[in-house]
Amino acid sequence: MDHLQRLRTFVAVAESGSFARGARARSISAPAATRAVASLEQHLGALLLQRTTRSLRLTEQGEVFLADCRRILAELEAAEAAVTGVRNEPRGMLAITAPALFGRRHIAPLLFEFLDRHPQVQGRALFTDRLVHLIDEGFDVALRIAVLPDSGLTAVPVGHMRAVVVASPDYLKRCGVPRDPSDLKQHQAIGFTIEGQDRIRWAFGRGRAIAAPHERLIVNANDVKVAAAVAGQGLARALAYQVSDEVRDGRLRVVLQAHEPPPVPVHLVYPAGRVAAAKVREFVQFAAERLRALPVLQGLGLDAPRRSARR
Repeated sequence: MDHLQRLRTFVAVAESGSFARGARARSISAPAATRAVASLEQHLGALLLQRTTRSLRLTEQGEVFLADCRRILAELEAAEAAVTGVRNEPRGMLAITAPALFGRRHIAPLLFEFLDRHPQVQGRALFTDRLVHLIDEGFDVALRIAVLPDSGLTAVPVGHMRAVVVASPDYLKRCGVPRDPSDLKQHQAIGFTIEGQDRIRWAFGRGRAIAAPHERLIVNANDVKVAAAVAGQGLARALAYQVSDEVRDGRLRVVLQAHEPPPVPVHLVYPAGRVAAAKVREFVQFAAERLRALPVLQGLGLDAPRRSARR
């Protein structure tokens, strides 16, 4: 097995966490994958994978080397795409990441359809609310709901998203409807944090920040935050897509609309390069068209609950 194939085998084994699964991804036998990684480690004079009878994990050197391998293989694929041009059909592993709830609701169905259209493409999805570093972690495309900093990524705008404050009708009946952000100090709220980071602060239009209301519950999953708001646990800050169904059917109400901050831009991003691989070009074009049609990405999707007409 040549050196390039050894690198690809190492990446497949490391990403799958198993010699057997990595071998299947490379269409080789498990013993061949084991020999390839052992040969690579001997060539480098470094242990890349720590093996036990039950698990496989990267060493510190292995983590660094994996990031470098992903970068090298991505650049090689881009170079090949530049040569083959439009004749290059989508193929290979397409790795996508998105915020957890948005990914499950909106990106996963797009990925399923894309895989049906392109049988030579395989998919890998990571739906998480933490920031995923595309190049270091080996991802091709990400959906970002945020103001993007300057970076080496190509960004394709697909819409914008309202950031709102919601509560259940029962909570508002018990505790009153806030009319101004300063009223929040009299309310209880549901806090949100992402994997040990500081809690998301409460901010409103024109850069107005206020002291956070009393957060008697703090969670790290948006679906739990929404469920808590529906259960009457307090006010919650949310992006429109997270609560559109609950607002539409009357389980939640939007408050403080006049004080909403500017809508948050939404982009598909991918590493910049001379030419993106065909799988990336095709998926971004396909997904962007579909996403731009979503009401929640046009600042909509939070209609008041419909009331049945009196007979």
